[in-house]
Amino acid sequence: MLVAAAVCPCPPLLVPDVAAGAAPELDGLRTACSDAIAVLAASRPDRLVVVGPGHSEGIERYPEGSVGDFRGFGVDVGVRLGAGDGTGDRPLPASLAVGAWLLARARWAGAPAEGLAVGERLAPARCADAGRELAAPPGRLALLVLGDGSACRSLKAPGYLDERSAPFDQRAARALGAADTAALAALDEHLAYELKAAGRAPWQVLAGAAEGAGLAGRLLYEDAPYGVGYFVAAWS
Repeated sequence: MLVAAAVCPCPPLLVPDVAAGAAPELDGLRTACSDAIAVLAASRPDRLVVVGPGHSEGIERYPEGSVGDFRGFGVDVGVRLGAGDGTGDRPLPASLAVGAWLLARARWAGAPAEGLAVGERLAPARCADAGRELAAPPGRLALLVLGDGSACRSLKAPGYLDERSAPFDQRAARALGAADTAALAALDEHLAYELKAAGRAPWQVLAGAAEGAGLAGRLLYEDAPYGVGYFVAAWS
């Protein structure tokens, strides 16, 4: 059963070594992420699953101990998911590497952590099913859900300005802040793809996992630095 969830964005710029001189600009976002992860720790879960957008069109699982790094972003910083032995056969995708970094920053010492990467275009029904499968086994489950909103919020955004992006992000932020699983499930997959909102699929995995759990949500952060929507929420 899902007992808590933390929702965070996953730009590699969260890692100060990647952001370099711009690192202080995201200090507030880092603090909000730490606060959300503290809610996970307080829930005393038996399992932690880190969910984020992946490279493939489907679903990929990463065992505890899987490793990743940020060398593709110009810095020699490595991370490991959970305590494990670091012998995973595939490197973590960037989103899960950011999640592993956030957990390490929070000194996570709770439940074993594993990863689940979902394709950006994965159908909402498959996302929901994946979430239900995560929540089905006995025991207390916590999720760290990673994903950004629209990347089309300004002229300098990665996807340029799209007037549909702000309303989309507003709907997503309201749903995340209210732990509204129906509203998350209703986010349009095609519009999300056009707006480069990579968080849509992970959020819909969360919606499936949280069905019937009766969790309450709090929105801890909402902004669009660099023209990309970033949200932090805690569900418990």
